[in-house]
Amino acid sequence: MKTGETHPSGRGTSGGSVTRSGVTMTLGLCFAVALLEGLDLQSVGVAAPRMAREFGLSVGQMGLAFSAGTFGLLPGAMFGGRLADRIGRKRVLVISACLFGLLSIATALVSDFHTLVIVRVLTGIGLGGALPNLIALSSEAVEPRSRSTAVSVMYCGIPFGGVIASMIGVLSAGDTEWRHIFYVGGAGPLVLVPLLLVFLADSKAFTQASRDGQAKPAPVGEILFGGTRGLSTVQIWVSYFCTLIVLYFLLNWLPSLMAASGLSRAQVGYVQIFFNIGGGIGTLCIGMLMDRMRSGLVVAGMYVGIIASLAALSMAPGF
Repeated sequence: MKTGETHPSGRGTSGGSVTRSGVTMTLGLCFAVALLEGLDLQSVGVAAPRMAREFGLSVGQMGLAFSAGTFGLLPGAMFGGRLADRIGRKRVLVISACLFGLLSIATALVSDFHTLVIVRVLTGIGLGGALPNLIALSSEAVEPRSRSTAVSVMYCGIPFGGVIASMIGVLSAGDTEWRHIFYVGGAGPLVLVPLLLVFLADSKAFTQASRDGQAKPAPVGEILFGGTRGLSTVQIWVSYFCTLIVLYFLLNWLPSLMAASGLSRAQVGYVQIFFNIGGGIGTLCIGMLMDRMRSGLVVAGMYVGIIASLAALSMAPGF
């Protein structure tokens, strides 16, 4: 049997990919988790004006509430990725989904600002723990030449989750009700967990390393800066930092800024919906281009597009 052919068991030989149904199942489940992660990430921005009225939040307090979840993403991603090297990507993803699902529901139950900040930090830890494992599972499910496309298919779930959050905001009745969006965002991951346990295959790389007795992760410094990776690591850090500044500013503050400028609640929701639709389409297109063109050229073009879009947004006269 040649490398790349499917074994009768359906797993594929060494160096080959899993069956097409297995790839579809893995990417579908990872997309579903990313969808719910995007729903939770953008729920605070959608609910913010109503939360501010109920809790009497100042602009500074709203900023702290927004950043609390983002702050939790950092330790969550670092700890989640490291833990996955020891116990497996699937296990950590299930734990993370349970964590951010339960804490999203807890967000709906808070009664004061300080509790809100604490709960959002913990929610961010769960969200952060899920993301590196979603990327790893998606990229390992396909052949190397298709990895950028596979990751983009998974990752577009995040902006499409934002579409759901925005639609809930548009359809919700009244100017004070905001808790239902967190109930929806919390119930989804908990419903999905049994499906992950039954149908999601674990990382092929982790399974092979465990079988060979090599599951102990390498030192972080070696992973990030070993060989010729140092400059690339710094470049990725800087670009990701700058991109996320723009992204989280738009996700968290754009609804409040638009509402303050006189747009109706429905108009604010529609702008957010189309912002996220554009994000999903962009993710898919850029991922496919990364598999077909020089990555540096694609990324440079992406940043030119970001600058042009922000300039256009700043000059937009109205809805």
